[in-house]
Amino acid sequence: MPRVAYLGPEGTFTEEALRLLDPTAERLPCATVSAALNAARAGDADGAVVPLENSIEGAITTTLDEFAWGEPLLINAELLLPVQFSLLARPGTEIPHIKRVYTHPAAITQCRNYISRELPDAVVVAAPSTAAAAQEVSLPGSPYDAAIAARIAGEHYGLVELAADIGDRSDTVTRFVKVGRPGPLPQATGSDRTTLVVFLADDHPGALLEMLTEFSVRGVNLTRIESRPTGGGIGRYFFHFDFEGHVADARVGEAIAGLHRICGEVRFLGSYPRADGIAPQIKRGTSDPEFAEAAEWLARIRAGKV
Repeated sequence: MPRVAYLGPEGTFTEEALRLLDPTAERLPCATVSAALNAARAGDADGAVVPLENSIEGAITTTLDEFAWGEPLLINAELLLPVQFSLLARPGTEIPHIKRVYTHPAAITQCRNYISRELPDAVVVAAPSTAAAAQEVSLPGSPYDAAIAARIAGEHYGLVELAADIGDRSDTVTRFVKVGRPGPLPQATGSDRTTLVVFLADDHPGALLEMLTEFSVRGVNLTRIESRPTGGGIGRYFFHFDFEGHVADARVGEAIAGLHRICGEVRFLGSYPRADGIAPQIKRGTSDPEFAEAAEWLARIRAGKV
């Protein structure tokens, strides 16, 4: 049975994602994203599941930075999880009596309308995670009357669901990824995603355009691009890229090789099946057979067989 670390404690959305990604895994809750990834790096777990981005909040910057600076890990699977928040409290609590609410800052942002409408006089305090908030509220003598968290957290900690699906948007989704130590990649499926971290060799006019051109001329469609500071001064950034295709695809392999030639460092984070199952549209001249035919043609030219 594999052991998989995740952002805990028990009852987080990340645990729910892990249950769906690997139902048979032994689950190892960790206090932070960094701790979960380090458990996988150290061999204390066979892998880790962490959040990567949210459809409202955007990228999870801690995860992005861990992938850029920590020991290498490879993404081998992803999951798109609908995020639904519940108002949870100890049995016997009524909404009009709630004066202090505990939850993660992302939940505060995503449930702002409900809080202002239904809990206008309540003080809302930031917690390390939604599950940690539920855990705290469940304790006797807790200074908090309610938590905003996943329904699964209420099940874990014996809380009652006073209100369900209280987020401002019902279509909120968080993307989770499962990672492991470097090893064999998942096979190409025809509906794949590849992730990279790219560092500039030097800062000059057109540097970003040069990187994007490596994708564009080969018909590789980007699905996400994020810039993050290197820490080396204002205006110095590195970049995260998600794009359609698998490194085994000729167009993707050539794009990555092109980036390797012009950039200071390219960190490969994996090629893996897309959770949404969307297959890329292949532009004319960028399919594997067309790359192979072009290579054969060039070989004939180089051999003088014109």
